[in-house]
Amino acid sequence: MPSLAQLDHAVINVHFAMDLAEPLFEALGFTLTPRGYHSLGSINHLMTFGSDYLELIGLPEGGEDKRPEILASPVGIDGLVFKTSDVDETFAHLQALDMAGDPPRAFSRSVYLSSGEATATFRTVTVRSDVFPAGRVYFCEHGTPELIWRREWQTHANGAAKMAEIVIVSTDPEAEATRYASLVEAPKLDGQDGAYRIPLAEAELSVLSPAQYTARYKDLVSPMNRRPSIFGAVVMASLDLAAVTERLKFMPEPVPVAMSDNRISMRMSEFDSVLEFVE
Repeated sequence: MPSLAQLDHAVINVHFAMDLAEPLFEALGFTLTPRGYHSLGSINHLMTFGSDYLELIGLPEGGEDKRPEILASPVGIDGLVFKTSDVDETFAHLQALDMAGDPPRAFSRSVYLSSGEATATFRTVTVRSDVFPAGRVYFCEHGTPELIWRREWQTHANGAAKMAEIVIVSTDPEAEATRYASLVEAPKLDGQDGAYRIPLAEAELSVLSPAQYTARYKDLVSPMNRRPSIFGAVVMASLDLAAVTERLKFMPEPVPVAMSDNRISMRMSEFDSVLEFVE
C-alpha cells in the first residue's frame, strides 16, 4: 500500500430507481457517464473527478437475483472503496487483520466512447461485512483506468473537483476509527470537533458519534435506524459554490439545504444521502 491510502470511489445505492437518480444528479450539475452494465448484472453511472469518482449503482428491472448484496443494503450511501494496485496483496493484508471477506474477483463492463465500444476491467476484494456495518467496504484494482477517468466526464457544472471527506457515523466512534485506521494503515487523529479523522492521500475519513453528526448537519441527517454505523455524508471540494447554488434552481423538487460561507450541505431525500460541497 502507499504511504497514505487513496480513495477510489464512494457508492450511492439506488436499487431499482436509476431512472430517477440519473436526471436528479444531472440536474444538480454533475456530468454522468453513460449508463454502464456490469458483467455481474448491476447497472451504474459515474461522476468522475481527478482521481476518484462517485458512483450510482442499482439493478435493472427483473434483476432481483443479479447481485443480492445490493438489495441487501439500504438505499443510500452504502459503499466505500479504496484503490489498490494488487488485490491479491491487499487480500493478504485483510487476512492478516482478520478482516477478509470474499476472495478477489474480476468483472467488466462496456464503455461507450465516441471512437466506439471498449471494455473496462476491474478486480475487487472486500472487507468482511461485519467489520464495518455502515456498508460495503472494499478495494478496487483498475485494469483500464484510462476508460474511467476521461476528460470529457471530469468537468461538472456544479464545480465538483474531488471527494474531500467521507463522513462515517458510529455508536462507537473510537473503535470504528481504530478499525479504519488499521485497514488503511494510517493514524487515527483527534479532530477539533471531537471527531476522529483518518487521513488519506487526497481526502480523509471522519468518524462521528450520532450527536456530533446531528450537530454538524442538523435536520439533514440520515437516520441510523438502529444500525451501529452508517455512511453519513459525501463531502466534495467545489471550485465554485455559487455554481452549486445556481444548480439547485434546476432541481425538479426543492432540496433541503443548509448554507454557510464556505460550504453547502443538502439532503437527497429520495436516496437517503447527504451531500456537502466545500471550497
